[in-house]
Amino acid sequence: MISIAERHLYIKEQLSRNGYIRVQEIADHLGVTGATIRKDLRILESQNVLIRSHGSASPVKPHVMDVSIHEKSGQHSAEKQAIARAAQKLIKPDDAIILASGSTVTAFAEQLQPVNSINVVTPSINIAVLMNEKADAKVLLLGGEMYKNSLSVRGIYAEAGLRNVSCSKVFIGCDGIDISTGITCATIEEARLTNAMMAVSSQTVILADSSKFGRRGFGKIGALEDFDIIITDAGIPKSLKEKIEDVGVQIIIA
Repeated sequence: MISIAERHLYIKEQLSRNGYIRVQEIADHLGVTGATIRKDLRILESQNVLIRSHGSASPVKPHVMDVSIHEKSGQHSAEKQAIARAAQKLIKPDDAIILASGSTVTAFAEQLQPVNSINVVTPSINIAVLMNEKADAKVLLLGGEMYKNSLSVRGIYAEAGLRNVSCSKVFIGCDGIDISTGITCATIEEARLTNAMMAVSSQTVILADSSKFGRRGFGKIGALEDFDIIITDAGIPKSLKEKIEDVGVQIIIA
């Protein structure tokens, strides 16, 4: 029979590999009861190894801090460039899209080339400037309270600016992608505006490098099934990719 030390080692390995674990899957794999694994998780949580949540567990520090876009832009830059190239393939002739704020969406804006022409709606100051420099691009910059960390606007005035638009796709970033929690960002205000942008778009596309999987932000944007496409890099764990696809989300590996 497998020892408690072996169970704990296996749990830690799965957390490191997948960014989360499910109680019943671990129990089935190890041939023990769910009650045994829940007891193991309580012990590991007391040792500050993990955090338990609704039949699953995540690493001890899954929550992200709200950091500036300048700091984020230097992280995982190669992956963000690859994600941007993959996102370009979703642009259609004479498209109308929304580009949210964030470093990965900004990387996409830098590379984005209109097909014939394009209408772009954005709350991001730097994305608006980038798109305004492109030929055949018309830019609608939302108004509202300026948020320094993301160089974008938030609040009721930004949300009101979306009332008279209809777009094929909204491209968003996020701070966390978690099986149990869903898609999250750093602040409630950003989550509210993202929901408003999703409401006027036919499709929601998440641009996120694989470091975002298994993490959580404070503001919940929605459950996984609320989103259509996730474009990420090859670092996403295979088992996690399969579980996300099982709820109907298309995953594109850049």
